[in-house]
Amino acid sequence: MEKNMNLKILYEDNHIIVVVKPAGIPVQQDKTNDIDMLTIIKGYLKEKYNKKGNVYLGLLHRLDRMVSGVMVFAKTSKAASRISNYIRNKDVKKRYLAIVNSKLKVSDQPVLICNYLVKNERLNMSKVVTKDTKNAKYSELEYKVLKNIKYNGKDYSIVDIDLHTGRHHQIRVQFSNINCPLYGDIKYGQKVNKVGQNLALFSYYLSFYHPTKDEYLEFSIMPEDLKDDKLYKFDKIWEETYGL
Repeated sequence: MEKNMNLKILYEDNHIIVVVKPAGIPVQQDKTNDIDMLTIIKGYLKEKYNKKGNVYLGLLHRLDRMVSGVMVFAKTSKAASRISNYIRNKDVKKRYLAIVNSKLKVSDQPVLICNYLVKNERLNMSKVVTKDTKNAKYSELEYKVLKNIKYNGKDYSIVDIDLHTGRHHQIRVQFSNINCPLYGDIKYGQKVNKVGQNLALFSYYLSFYHPTKDEYLEFSIMPEDLKDDKLYKFDKIWEETYGL
């Protein structure tokens, strides 16, 4: 992946840039030294505005490497500080689509999942623990079951997730804990998923207050909106579900 890859940009002004992250690209540099979103966007800004020296870009939130979807980055320290405060105050809304390895009851009524999670830094995994466990963090999300599908003879459900907190691997861990691991999640669903499947998790919605304007911003993009872009490769289960 080149530094000047064709970014999918949903919004840009002097303070923020909102993009769609492809699956397979880390948000920031990791031990693999693969190209990452921070480097890609900095390269884009440097080239577009003919900037000399270092380019400031604030990382405000994260998506797992194998998750694609909408992200916002700050182009100024002022914007970074304000949006970070919005996130701490739960004024940033995030919604995801996921496919889970289970046939759940379709309903318009949301289901609330509340757990305490702790991260194992060595394994880069999180797990559900009791409230009094050292370093445990409260984690909460709601989901609605949109529909059931059958794929290769197995039953799956498509869920719409409203993420209330942003813990490490939170969606993956909490659904695995109720015996509904995400399709393609080898780390948390070893018994039902296989190597080579793409993780069926997509961040389709992001909303927040603009850091300097009296304006509420909402961004939404669906998997089918990206079907013609080769950067966004979805597993065949997505293709059958959304007609990609």
